[in-house]
Amino acid sequence: MTDGVQYDIADPALAELGRQRIAWADSHMPVLQSIRERFAKERPLEGITIGACLHITTETANLLRTLKAGGATVVACASNPLSTQDDVAASLALDEGIATYSIKGEDTETYFRHIDAVLDARPQMTMDDGCDLVSRLHRERPDQVSEVLAGTEETTTGVIRLRAMEADSALKFPIVAVNDADTKHMFDNRYGTGQSTLDGIIRATNVLLAGKTMVVAGYGYCGKGLSERARGMGASVIVTEVDPLRALEAVMDGHRVMPMGEAARIGDIFVTVTGDRDVLRAEHFQVMKDGAICANSGHFDIEIDLEALAKMSSERRMARAMAEEFLVDGKRILIIAEGRLVNLGAAEGHPAAVMDMSFANQALAAEWVLAQKGSLEPKVYLVPKDIDAEIARLKLETMGVEIDVLTPEQVEYLSSWTVGT
Repeated sequence: MTDGVQYDIADPALAELGRQRIAWADSHMPVLQSIRERFAKERPLEGITIGACLHITTETANLLRTLKAGGATVVACASNPLSTQDDVAASLALDEGIATYSIKGEDTETYFRHIDAVLDARPQMTMDDGCDLVSRLHRERPDQVSEVLAGTEETTTGVIRLRAMEADSALKFPIVAVNDADTKHMFDNRYGTGQSTLDGIIRATNVLLAGKTMVVAGYGYCGKGLSERARGMGASVIVTEVDPLRALEAVMDGHRVMPMGEAARIGDIFVTVTGDRDVLRAEHFQVMKDGAICANSGHFDIEIDLEALAKMSSERRMARAMAEEFLVDGKRILIIAEGRLVNLGAAEGHPAAVMDMSFANQALAAEWVLAQKGSLEPKVYLVPKDIDAEIARLKLETMGVEIDVLTPEQVEYLSSWTVGT
């Protein structure tokens, strides 16, 4: 499988373990399985090279296998220096014949060298998680942009960046905002992030959540899911927000809401899920309790101002494998997974069952956007509603759940304005 396949991975000897774990994830991704079977027959991506900058995990591996089954040549790199599962990268390269450039813990220079390796393959389609691939293509390789037909984007952070590019007239090809599909953000962001973030914190610290005060910065779908699950584990949840509607929703959901300046004094565990920078800053570290734990579940590592924390600290050391301790005025502050995505830096990311829907969206969005070739403008598009509905239908079917069907009279009533009281 590796004849002619280029790769840069940590250890080829890990391929067998990766293959086993990819198969395990696949057994929990029946929707993607069904799409892969159809793709293998119809080959809708035939002749297309897809450059994928995604978290290299077991679930992502099954997406890449699906794209390849559809006829695409796939070249992949990591979308976060800490999110790679090295055994998965090895299996992708050696078992699946997919050019993979990804090493867990790679430095920034290597990270961008790997992105460049993907771009060197001259992809006609991009598949991004955070917009680093698309951003680098536009800024560093403008002459290559015209070769790209379209792309997809997996994350809230990436969509924010893409919409900013569109507003500046900087975006040069159409992108489908997979993150904004209902079967993605309503489930992946809420149920996936909620569970996997707690998983990462617990693995890194072995802390008991019951009885702790957890401060959740941001009450989007990720923050909602995290807050709900933290409360279910016995934590008292404080939410910080800048959006009055989301803050009101958090209050109505039973959480305390206050500014971070107040929450910083009473929180035991802090998690940022905002998509913005400097959410935890010097003035917050200054008043935190001894032993406060800080983690980030937003895409980039700028939500916690680590530079400010380092300057304030008289001492720093690794307290555990994924937990660094900073000493500030005699108080210990712990940073999990270098302030990077805690669910992937310190754990395995989202469960396969929820990524089944997210990556079904990626696969079907890739098929759809290529079918629209030449008819789309260089802007951000939503996933078509019929794709969203089909993924939900397939997921329910695999779960053995049936739903009602409207009668002809109900259909007529819903489309009529003449019937009333």
